[in-house]
Amino acid sequence: MNSGDWKTVKTLFPYLMEFRGRVSVAALFLILAKAAGVTVPIVFKHVVDSLDAKKGAIVLPIALLLLYGLLRFFNTLFGELRDAVFAKVTQRAIRRVALKVFLHLHTLSLRFHLERQTGGMSRDIERGTKGISFLLNFMLFNIIPTIVEIALVAVILLSRYDAWFAIIICITLAVYIAFTLAITEWRMIFRRMMNEMDSKANTRAIDSLLNYETVKYFSNEDYEAKRYDASLVTWENAAVRNQTSLAWLNAGQSAIIAVGITVLMWLASKGVAEKKMTIGDLVLVNAYMLQLYMPLNFLGFVYREIKHSLADMEKMFGLLERFPEVKDEKEATELVPGNAAVRFEHVDFSYEQDRQILFDVDFEIPAGKTVAVVGHSGSGKSTLSRLLFRFYEPERGRVMINGQDIRQVTQKSLRQAIGIVPQDTVLFNDTIYYNIAYGRLDAAREEVIEAAKMAHIHDFVESLPQAYDTLVGERGLKLSGGEKQRVAIARAILKNPSVLIFDEATSALDSKSEKAIQNELKRIAKDRTTLVIAHRLSTIVDSDRILVMENGRIIEQGTHRMLLERGGTYAHMWRLQQEEEKITVLE
Repeated sequence: MNSGDWKTVKTLFPYLMEFRGRVSVAALFLILAKAAGVTVPIVFKHVVDSLDAKKGAIVLPIALLLLYGLLRFFNTLFGELRDAVFAKVTQRAIRRVALKVFLHLHTLSLRFHLERQTGGMSRDIERGTKGISFLLNFMLFNIIPTIVEIALVAVILLSRYDAWFAIIICITLAVYIAFTLAITEWRMIFRRMMNEMDSKANTRAIDSLLNYETVKYFSNEDYEAKRYDASLVTWENAAVRNQTSLAWLNAGQSAIIAVGITVLMWLASKGVAEKKMTIGDLVLVNAYMLQLYMPLNFLGFVYREIKHSLADMEKMFGLLERFPEVKDEKEATELVPGNAAVRFEHVDFSYEQDRQILFDVDFEIPAGKTVAVVGHSGSGKSTLSRLLFRFYEPERGRVMINGQDIRQVTQKSLRQAIGIVPQDTVLFNDTIYYNIAYGRLDAAREEVIEAAKMAHIHDFVESLPQAYDTLVGERGLKLSGGEKQRVAIARAILKNPSVLIFDEATSALDSKSEKAIQNELKRIAKDRTTLVIAHRLSTIVDSDRILVMENGRIIEQGTHRMLLERGGTYAHMWRLQQEEEKITVLE
């Protein structure tokens, strides 16, 4: 195995140390099982030899046969007890690793999650966790024990018979292992290709199904099928080559074992013919060869599967090596929201090195006041909320809440203090009640319903057959855009945060609903520090301050009246939107 494989194996050691007692007991059962297995052929030899004896031919075989049967039973029993004792170790390791990967994925930056391929990643994790089970069971309780068993048999043959018996076994073993390792390493190319294409096909399938309506809108079912099949064709070719090469590997292994057994049986038969060995000795050598044939053949299978498991685990553990872009400092403290005044101090930010988004953004949201940000698409408005949530770090400048630099407080305490109603609301595939209650998991049912009433969605929910137990579907697609947005508003209300962010919070609502919700949002925002990111200027005319952004810079700021009197960009945007509304009314 290469250094990367050993690194993967080492990551599993801490999970074994958690159950030292179980591992020790399992190892004891393993030793007992192997001892019974190695003793069986010796007892069988004496059974055969005793049948040739003239005295005690009736008594001795019965006793030996009983011992033979018991040893066979103990060999199986101790093996099963070993597996039963070790089962908790294996399953706990799978659970711990899966949980560790899951938690780690939640620590990674928004940039990672925007770039990830969900279908492929989920398949990598699924294969990786299955690989852990195989690796722990077979590497610990098959590879090492098999080598020990082969060594014991070689020692027994060397002590009882001609040295050539042990030499032939060692040569056969060496050739077998060398052949298996060489061919298996070559075959791993096909396995990795299969994994890559499997993940790619799964990514395309899930992406297509999540965008089911878009596929239907453009009648692109055949195109999606071709994209999916393109990955499956490559997977099929790799799978065929993988299976074909396996056939050649198995044939080669069988040939090596057959040659070794044939030579050993020739030596044993010669010894019997020359009166140097008994029939029992011939049976003993044959029994050991058959006994070794299975673990040797199994050793090849296990090594192949371990390599496959390591390949499967490679990508999953690779996820754990991805470092979070945003991390809490060692000395990070809990955020004390206090009056929750927010300040952006000369902030510069870029998503990519060659494309700066924000330039020297400097403004303040006084405690309990509402500041609105307007501007054309791509001006950097939504980036402000991402920086406030600390999904990204500013390249220059800092963001403050209640006089505390948010880089010096824990991300959890920061995000607990902020509530958001996003423009694009994505819901969990669960009930309406669950999605509202997600804002505060310990909220009473009465509080959840009160939040729904404040968001003007309670009456709609009660009109549904399942009421609050209605499932919203994947990403909330069973609800309209306006209904999803009102669920998001209810969720934010329930959270009861110190700082509120409305990112186009009413963009999916009709005019009548928008006015009702706007009045409610004003009431919710009262005495709270609020950042409103808006496109429709009519929704932010009562804001304490309005910032106008263009190409990542604040080019104007003031109240609605002040900006209109100034006759700049804001006044121009206002006139255009007023004219559009008049045309809409006339139509």
